[in-house]
Amino acid sequence: MRKAALSIQHLLAMFGATVLVPLLTGFDPAVAIFCAGVGTLIFHFCTDWKVPVFLGSSFAFIPLILSVKEAFNGDLAYAQGGIMVAGLIYVILSFVIKMVGVDKIKRYFPPQVTGAMIAVIGLNLIPSALDMALTYLPIAIITLAIAIGINKFAKGSIRQFSVIIAVFTGLALSFILKQVDITTASQASWFAIPNFRLPKFSLEAILMIAPVVLATFMEHIGDVTTNGTVVGKNFIENPGLNRTLLGDGLATIFAGFAGGPANTTYGENIGVMAITKVYSVWVIGGAAVMAICLSFVGKLSELIRSIPVPVMGGVCILLFGVIAASGIRVLVESKVDYSKSANLVMSSVIMIVGLSGAKLTFGTISVQGMVLATLVAILMSLTFKLLDSLGLMRND
Repeated sequence: MRKAALSIQHLLAMFGATVLVPLLTGFDPAVAIFCAGVGTLIFHFCTDWKVPVFLGSSFAFIPLILSVKEAFNGDLAYAQGGIMVAGLIYVILSFVIKMVGVDKIKRYFPPQVTGAMIAVIGLNLIPSALDMALTYLPIAIITLAIAIGINKFAKGSIRQFSVIIAVFTGLALSFILKQVDITTASQASWFAIPNFRLPKFSLEAILMIAPVVLATFMEHIGDVTTNGTVVGKNFIENPGLNRTLLGDGLATIFAGFAGGPANTTYGENIGVMAITKVYSVWVIGGAAVMAICLSFVGKLSELIRSIPVPVMGGVCILLFGVIAASGIRVLVESKVDYSKSANLVMSSVIMIVGLSGAKLTFGTISVQGMVLATLVAILMSLTFKLLDSLGLMRND
């Protein structure tokens, strides 16, 4: 009974953030929940049931999915194709890491690069959160205040559920103010098959989405490292980063194939483990099975769809701000020395390119925003490494 209760805790911890991604991008929330459950089980299988991680919808892909959606007249199937290729890159990286080691790969993604890239992801999303909040500002402000209040003042595991509590409180408030219609949810059947959908492939869509994995790759390393610190084990060594990355990649490929957003390792569940001191893979596996079962509850899916835009805006202001701040946190914790001009130039150029709206067009293919910033980051990192190896880089 206690293990079941703990599984529910993990499920609730990932639930709010996982359903926000499909609501913001247009994917079916039920498919996202299903893919989170199946993806978690895939991850556990690939890591020999050693790493207590839950996979949920990745926020890093949101601006890229929206860009593809706009470019292809709302057809998310092309975004799915890009997500599958992103997962394939994870898989390829896992084999490269097994052959050459993680340290050689990480040298090309220093914190002054990855921190700036993560900050760009969050900063690019904040305007959309503000636009949603402004549709009915009082509801958005109250929802945001509840999420912040729980994070600030709540004790124990309650803090891990701040998003879902804020969302459903905002939903209740919207119902009282007659700003939401739950007729569809009340009329929906209890059992319903999620809206699975096959992907479509386009080089333009792939180039718009796939490069972001070079930023989320470092996020993956951070999550697995933090997870191991909480549990008291070195998961980078055993079962190995190559196996955790393989699990993440295969889970993302599955999500893209089934019609859901990309998966990623979730920090929320790390917080639950830190509080409960229970590090069982089987408990999290139980939460994954529960997620799969919940994805077939039609009334729940329709209730999630009915969440009003200002409620989403309120919680997204917090979540997207946290993403941007996480990038700054990487820079601070890594003690990036900005008295060195090379570090300052790399971070500055990445952020300017990522936030300026700059665009490069090659025939019918255009790259901008996060993707262009990622490509610039790779080129700068490789160039600086080459110049350094030739003795042409200054250290000031």
